[in-house]
Amino acid sequence: MKSPSQKIKDLGLVLPPAPPPAGLYKPILVVDNFLYISGQGCLRTDGTFIEGRLGDTLTLNEGKEAAKQTALTMLATITTHFGDVDRIKRLVKTLGMVNCTPEFKDHPLVINGYSELMAQVFGLEHGVGVRSAVGMMLPGGIAVEIEAMFELYK
Repeated sequence: MKSPSQKIKDLGLVLPPAPPPAGLYKPILVVDNFLYISGQGCLRTDGTFIEGRLGDTLTLNEGKEAAKQTALTMLATITTHFGDVDRIKRLVKTLGMVNCTPEFKDHPLVINGYSELMAQVFGLEHGVGVRSAVGMMLPGGIAVEIEAMFELYK
């Protein structure tokens, strides 16, 4: 079976630069054998964020792509601040936040962009965990923000 880092290469994924913290918090924190990732935005490789609101300025497909880009940002943060995605055993929990209008109802479909990429990188057995997908206003007008928890190999 291929490692997550090999799958990233095989899929031709390009990770953006890991964003610096936007406040007083840690981008990652390891407690026991769990890796917690602070909320990550949809950062492009050029350092800009995907901005907009679902149900207003962004389509469902654009939102899903923003969620996929957020997954890439998270992988970049893990690589930069933790060092090795191959030490991750499985995705445990995801909280997906979607910047949207009050009428927008397809939050889970947007966050699927993140979940599908994690399933490709870590496999269906280990890349799919429990998940919430909610709508809200997000800082800086970014389209998607996601935080997650991973289990590490002991």
